[in-house]
Amino acid sequence: MVGPLIPNMARDEPGSAMSVDAIPRDDAVTERPIAGARSGCPGQATAAAPGWRELVAQYAKADGRRGTLELLCTALPFLLLMAGLLWGLNRGLWEVVLLVVPAAAFLVRLFVIQHDCGHGSYFRSRWANNWLGRFIGVATLTPYAFWKRDHALHHATSGNLDRRGVGDITTLTVREYLARPALARFLYRLYRNPLVLFVVGPAYQFLIVHRIPRGNIKSWLSVLGTNAALAGVVAALILFLGWRPLVVGYLPVALLAGSIGIWLFYVQHQFADTYWERAGQWDFEAAAFEGCSLYDLPDILHWFTGRIGFHHIHHLAIKVPNYRLRAAFEAIPAFQRARRLGLAESFACARLALWDEARRKLVRFRDIRA
Repeated sequence: MVGPLIPNMARDEPGSAMSVDAIPRDDAVTERPIAGARSGCPGQATAAAPGWRELVAQYAKADGRRGTLELLCTALPFLLLMAGLLWGLNRGLWEVVLLVVPAAAFLVRLFVIQHDCGHGSYFRSRWANNWLGRFIGVATLTPYAFWKRDHALHHATSGNLDRRGVGDITTLTVREYLARPALARFLYRLYRNPLVLFVVGPAYQFLIVHRIPRGNIKSWLSVLGTNAALAGVVAALILFLGWRPLVVGYLPVALLAGSIGIWLFYVQHQFADTYWERAGQWDFEAAAFEGCSLYDLPDILHWFTGRIGFHHIHHLAIKVPNYRLRAAFEAIPAFQRARRLGLAESFACARLALWDEARRKLVRFRDIRA
């Protein structure tokens, strides 16, 4: 969801080049059983006990009716809230700014639907997934194909210390941090400050990074097409409603949704006993099961976040659409033994900043000595 704000800080390790061949296909699912050797996760499957692939296969199927219902239950309230917000601001009714929070919540849910489209899991039709993803991308300020490629790299490299730098949050090891000169350490500390990560960072990511073409021709066309569509929407809003609804209405909605999205992405991978390994020891299932939290949210928050809190299941089987993640979780006991992270507990993760290879955990700056 987010690229590093100070790129290349973690790319000077051997083997850090990332090949396009490493991007997983939409239907890519490993044949290996869940590893889980380090934190009490389920052991390897045997012939008598089917592997997770067989167990989860029945949930890795799109349901067109369910997907359409979920989309309508998300898009219609969002459009109504935005219409009320923009209309009220145009009429000088400042009380309508209270609609920013629920509108942002529905926008987060729309982004999760766009996310599923990127994995080809929301609808059965690739055409339907791609066009829905593109349309939602205008609302979320996220060029669909551009983001899709970066996110595929995230899935291919999550938890791999030698494959950091694309589609993730920049994370240095303690050794790398201490080896940096003073200015580089200061910049990294600034980058990992929660105010930068969750307030400045989302604005930079969605307003600037997503507007600059890079990558292959498909990514360029994605960025330029989204920019053109956004320019049309912005011009229409200013023409018919003026600048105030745009600046005081939609912009806060988009930025608040972006901050929530970055936070979700952060706590799904950046917790104390997460998983990081060098390329030679890196394992796909271990990275998914040990390096992804089960974000244990209240039911209403699970709904608004598109159930993406069941993140270990998503990394293990990207073809499970968000509306079937809970069912898969409840049906498969192995998935219930993932690392749970409660809402209150998760706030402490904001201060974690460095991977300690000796202690095999994320630590705070105060936990090390320069």
